[in-house]
Amino acid sequence: MNPFISGNILYPLQEKLLNRPTFSYLQELERTQWLPRSEIEALQTQKLQTLLKTAKEHSPWHAHRIEKTGLNLDKITPDDLHKLPTMTRIDAQQHGDQMVWHGVPGGAYRYTTGGSSGQPLIFYYGRQRQAADAASRIRARRWFGFNVGEPEVYLWGAPVELNKTDHIKTIRDRLLNQLLLNAFQMSPEKMKEYLNAIEKFQPRGIYGYASSLTLLCKYAQQTGKKLNLPNLKVVCTTGEPLYPEQRTLISETFQAPVANEYGSRDAGFICHENRHQQMVQMSESNIVEVLDGQGNPVKLGETGEIVVTGLCSEAQPFIRYRTGDMATLSSETDRDGRGLPIISQVHGRSTDFLVHQDGSIVHALAAIYILRETEGVEQFKIIQHDINEFEILIHTNPHWTSIGQKSIENKFKARFGNKCQIDIKFLNNIPSEISGKTRQVISKVEIQF
Repeated sequence: MNPFISGNILYPLQEKLLNRPTFSYLQELERTQWLPRSEIEALQTQKLQTLLKTAKEHSPWHAHRIEKTGLNLDKITPDDLHKLPTMTRIDAQQHGDQMVWHGVPGGAYRYTTGGSSGQPLIFYYGRQRQAADAASRIRARRWFGFNVGEPEVYLWGAPVELNKTDHIKTIRDRLLNQLLLNAFQMSPEKMKEYLNAIEKFQPRGIYGYASSLTLLCKYAQQTGKKLNLPNLKVVCTTGEPLYPEQRTLISETFQAPVANEYGSRDAGFICHENRHQQMVQMSESNIVEVLDGQGNPVKLGETGEIVVTGLCSEAQPFIRYRTGDMATLSSETDRDGRGLPIISQVHGRSTDFLVHQDGSIVHALAAIYILRETEGVEQFKIIQHDINEFEILIHTNPHWTSIGQKSIENKFKARFGNKCQIDIKFLNNIPSEISGKTRQVISKVEIQF
């Protein structure tokens, strides 16, 4: 499809039909990013006031917490946010029904996520939140000269049955100049197909899991495949930390700059790297705090836990939400002159690949989706000891039933082969890594092409 038609007619038409104000919000973001820091903070305070008033009126759980602080919502200051207690994933799990505003304009939409902590969460988001994430991502791509509607490849996965093709979505993707490659199917044969498809598609942008893109580039390197992608402007990675050696390999393979993003389904789109590899905060849509173990803000250059307030999360407010991720604040300013603050580094997320009994490589999210969608699973950890040997540690909540165990076993056999053995162990607590994070997936099987 002609990029102008796709980006200026079809994509805006889709967003309008879905009642998502993506492009009006994008227009606002293009202006506000150049505001001085003080004006951006004033904008955040204004949006915070609106969010808190909405939460007090429509979210009983939040209303109770707000009332206990005695805050005057008509006279909110930036310091008032710290008077509110933080909330956790467990809070959202246990009290989500008292947080949701089902009557939010545009509707509230259900979503399930596992995040990087191994604790499944069902939550609701609204059209404003969707629009904010999409508009922020479009703006970040424009920093690299890549615009909406131009050809883009997605190396991505989904929790649907992977052997079925959604023909309607395929047509939609092609109209919007998007090519989806399945990150859950990374056998050598598939990766050869993917590299050829990417070269034929000639994208302006590539987007995918950091580990999947790294694996694809390693395959290209080992097989001597040289890609000719003269139109490629940027490769955007997501879902995991991007390590220096991965950045180098991906950049050399695709001959384009690599930019990592940070966010989550529940907390929203939080940061994206600019052309100078600075992690820029999406401050018009979020307030990001980095707190120490006592809940106090860390100093610049120090590391603490990321706590996010989603300024567009009115459908189910995430107010001072503890992400469990660690970050270091930076004193740098955006080198292109934006007033948006910088995070120097995000720590603490990692995902391994798993191996099918036929030797093909499976992204860890294919297994994570099975656990996150099983009712009663509070927290989990998946360990692949050998090709057909899986150990699954599960901490349950009161919704768990014996049906869940059989469902997990059947789905693992369907995903990884009938010969795989699944050893499910029930624990009162899932042990954390040295970093303090709970690593969801660990594979001890060496990947071979």
